[in-house]
Order: sequence, then C-alpha cells, then structure tokens
Amino acid sequence: MAAHPVDASSGRTLFQAGLARKILVGFFLSGVLTSFLGAILPVWRHHLTEDFVSIGNYFLAMAVGLLWANAIWKYLLPKRNLAVALSAGCGLACASFLLLAALAPGAPLWWRIVAVGGIGCGSGLLHIGLFQALTPVYKLNPVAALYLSGTFFGLGCVVVALLVAGVFHVYTVPSILIFLAALPGYGAGIFALSGLRVQEDRQPGPSFRQAVSDFRSPGAVLLALLLFFQFGNEWAIAGWLPLYLIRRIGVSPEGSLALLAAYWLALIVGRMVVLSILPIISHGKLLGGSVLAALFGCIILLSTNNRFGASAGILLVGAGFASVYPLVAELIGSRFPYYHPGLFNGIFSFAMVGATLAPWSLGLFASQWGIGVVMLLPLLGTIMAFLLVVLIWAEAKFSRGLVKP
Repeated sequence: MAAHPVDASSGRTLFQAGLARKILVGFFLSGVLTSFLGAILPVWRHHLTEDFVSIGNYFLAMAVGLLWANAIWKYLLPKRNLAVALSAGCGLACASFLLLAALAPGAPLWWRIVAVGGIGCGSGLLHIGLFQALTPVYKLNPVAALYLSGTFFGLGCVVVALLVAGVFHVYTVPSILIFLAALPGYGAGIFALSGLRVQEDRQPGPSFRQAVSDFRSPGAVLLALLLFFQFGNEWAIAGWLPLYLIRRIGVSPEGSLALLAAYWLALIVGRMVVLSILPIISHGKLLGGSVLAALFGCIILLSTNNRFGASAGILLVGAGFASVYPLVAELIGSRFPYYHPGLFNGIFSFAMVGATLAPWSLGLFASQWGIGVVMLLPLLGTIMAFLLVVLIWAEAKFSRGLVKP
C-alpha cells in the first residue's frame, strides 16, 4: 500500500499550534505563581497587624527566588530539554505551596519566607523555559506572541484572586494553599509528558554577538527600564491593594480580593481594547490619556473613603496601566524582529525583579508613614513610565535620522 504524502507545512503548523497552547498554559501558571502573594496576605491575617516589614520581606524573597532560577538554569538543568526545566519549575512551586500548607500557625516566619522564595524560584524557571519555547511562535508574529502571553499571565492572576475570594470563609488556610498547589502540580505533569526541546534555528539571523550589541543600545536599556517601572507600578498595587482596601477603607477581606480581580480584569480588557485601536489612534494621545487615567485613579484611591470610590479608582488605574504593555510589545516587535531567548528573558526578568522590589520597598515605607503611602509609589512610577516612553520615541526618531543617507 502506498504511503500517504505528508504536507510538511501543515505538520509545522500543527506543531506550532500545539506548542503555542502549552506556552499559554505556562504563562497562565506563571501568573498564578507570581500573583499569589497579593491574594494570600488577607488569608494569613496580615490585615490585622502592622508588621509591614515582614510583608515586604515576602516580596523580597520572591525576588531572590527569581534570581536563583537563573543560576539553577545555567548550572543544573539540561538547557535543551525544556520539558525538564518547565516541569522542575512547576514541581518546585507545588512543593513550596505544600510546605506553606504544612506550616503550623506559630511556625517561625523564616520558614514561610523560604517557601515563598521557592515559589519565586519555580516561577523564574518557568519564565526561562517559556521564553526558550516561545522562539518559533515569536518569529511568526512578535506582537501577538507577547500580547497573548501577557493576556494569559493576567488570566492566571484573575483566577488566583477569585479562587481565594470564593473560598475565604469556606476552607482553612492549609486547604486554600493545597488548592493553589494543585495548579503548578498539574502543570508539572503536563510539561513532563510534553517532550519539549529547544528547536534548531535553520533560518539565517543575526549573530549572538550582534544581538548582544543591539540589546546594549540606548533603546533596549530604555525598554528594560520602562518595563521595570511599569511592572513595579502594576505589582505595587496588586501586592498591597487588598490590605490597603481593608485597612484604609474598611472593605471586607473577600470584597478586597474581588476588587483585586477587578483590577486584573481591567488590565486585560484594557489591553484588548488598546490592541484593537492601536492602528487608528495616535500613540501619543493614547499614552497621554492613559497616564491621566492612572494618575486620576491613584488620586481617587488616596482620597476615597467608600467602596464605590475605590472601585472607580481601581478601574481607572487598571485602564490607565493597560496601554503601556501593548505599546512596549509593538516597540519590541519592530525594534527586535529576531529573537534570542536568553536576552529577552534578561529584559523581562529585570522587569519582574522590579515587580517584586516595588512591593518590598512599600513594606519599608508603610512601616514608617502608614498604609496610605501604598498609592504614592504607583503615582510617581506612572510619571516615570510616561517620561521613559517619550525618551524611547525620541531615541527611535534620532536613530532613524542617523541611518538616513
């Protein structure tokens, strides 16, 4: 019997579709791991104390874990076997959640900090592996790859907030942590059976040295700084919003978690809207309107004393922050059409460190000046992000002017 011919292009399409689904699952789990601290703090009853330094230390432990992930990837894991790396990251996060669930209420604080660091390390391993796996998908459509990965990351953040809010008065703290452990545990099983490996790049492209040179350019440095401050803005609010709403406005713990989910949804929906209008609206006007919305939202949250005002402020802040990531994705896709996973992971790892250091610094500031300072840092960071975007546009125009004959 004659063998049926196989369409190589359709085979590649099916491979890329299956790979894309696994990548999106990975970014969803990454959102779960990175955002759990903001949702779990009311469960740990930190809204009843003023030990803000300890809260900040949780975020510092997360940052240290993210940094340790790079060393583990470099020295311990087989770099070409993404299945091992991704399942190891999810497995470490699952074990860390189970350690948190096993801790007695009076256990020393450093045990909890160690477990949080383990979750950060697992999240970091997941990030590195995902950026490696993203290579063929990114080459098809850079902006869509960055946008979809960011959307599924945000969905993971929404799910954590809604899950914890829904079971806040139903299950015990260990039970909630076991539920959270099941998500990366499921991911570890999926990735262990996936057989993912780094694909050989048979298409000509720039050398690694050329890519390093490009990423040391002023434009790349400004992009990294922009993501650093913008992620810091977003996660300063995401990490402290429930505690702020409970202590400053008197919202119930489960209500504060529902508003945290609304904040993440505002970011996701806002990014969908921004992506659809980017081709037809001036980027300068879009950025200006977004900055004003974010600033106005922070001011409302600083001054309001009721849930309606808090809800309006949260939606404005989420909508204001929403435009920055699509603009950055477009800038990255146009400036760096080729893809070097290690370098891209470096930029986004730098941004994620900013996302954890900002909430850590708020713990120090809140211990000195009270919980109200939580909204001041995102307000100042929004102004800094606006200035960086203006500098990036100016640098891009200057660079284009230099290369003209």
